[in-house]
Amino acid sequence: MIQRYKTPSEVVRRNGLLLVLSMALTFVILRLALHASPDSDFNVGTYNVHHLFTGLLLIAAGGIPLAVFRGSTHWLDLALIVFGIGLGMALDEWVYLIATDGSNASYLLPVSFWGGVVVVGLACLWGAMLVLVRLRRDVRSEDSLTS
Repeated sequence: MIQRYKTPSEVVRRNGLLLVLSMALTFVILRLALHASPDSDFNVGTYNVHHLFTGLLLIAAGGIPLAVFRGSTHWLDLALIVFGIGLGMALDEWVYLIATDGSNASYLLPVSFWGGVVVVGLACLWGAMLVLVRLRRDVRSEDSLTS
């Protein structure tokens, strides 16, 4: 695989940024789109497919290559973005489907919106914290090598 970054810290920083941005932007775009058109449904036959389930498919499509392959390539960046989009979609609907009746009108309720903000926000915070922990560890190991 082609190494595009100079240090492991740069790879970690970039991966964290791609993940957090893809989750957060997906949440914002979904909320804006479904606020503008609240009765938009994705139906397969007689089944209403919520974006939780579409998100799970994207999590699998992006996450499996991330679990199998190592390195830093354009394809793995794309897999990470697909994973983040899927995770943003799934987490957005998680509280909505638990705390409401699952109707289109319920998606616009404050409990659905703020639940999504909290859950997606916590996932973004978790990703950012993992990046910071890794970067601190890298700085400590560099310091021990130079002393």
